[in-house]
Amino acid sequence: MGSRAATAIMSRAQRIQMKLQSTLQTTLLEIEDVSRQHAGHAAMRGNTAGETHFNLKIVSPKFEGLSLVNRHRLVYDALAEELQSGLHALSIVAKTPVEVPATNQVK
Repeated sequence: MGSRAATAIMSRAQRIQMKLQSTLQTTLLEIEDVSRQHAGHAAMRGNTAGETHFNLKIVSPKFEGLSLVNRHRLVYDALAEELQSGLHALSIVAKTPVEVPATNQVK
C-alpha cells in the first residue's frame, strides 16, 4: 500500500497530528475535534465528511522569533492539503517552548 493510500485510511485528526509533528517538531500538540459543535451551521449543512473543526494547541521551537500571524501561517501551510479536502476551521494556540512551563511540554 502506498503512503498516499495509507494516509487516506487515517482519520483527519491523525493526519493533522502526523503533519504538524513532522513539520513543526512539536514538543506539545493537543488536537481537539469540535466538529459536532458546528454541525448545524449554515456552511456545514449537508456536509457528511465529519472532522471539519479543530482546536489546536501547539508548542514548537519553529515559532521562535515569529509573530502570531506567521506562526499560524506555518500551521496552515502544513495543513494545506487538509484545508483543501474538507477541513473547515482551526482554532490555534501556538507558542514556543520558552512561553510555556516545562511541566506542560511533551517530548
